[in-house]
Amino acid sequence: MAKQQSKGFLLRLDPATMELVEKWAAQEFRSVNGQLQWIIADSLRRYGRSSGKASALSEPPDE
Repeated sequence: MAKQQSKGFLLRLDPATMELVEKWAAQEFRSVNGQLQWIIADSLRRYGRSSGKASALSEPPDE
């Protein structure tokens, strides 16, 4: 099975925004990186710009 590749990039946030993202991530039991990935995938899905891969990241798992 091939390993999924991700692409890194530098993101600059003001300290107040970063603090809010950190708190939100902690509340959701995610890392900051995981929270940012979820926020981006959710936004892409909401605005109809997602592929199946991105929308799968923002949907809750099947029960």
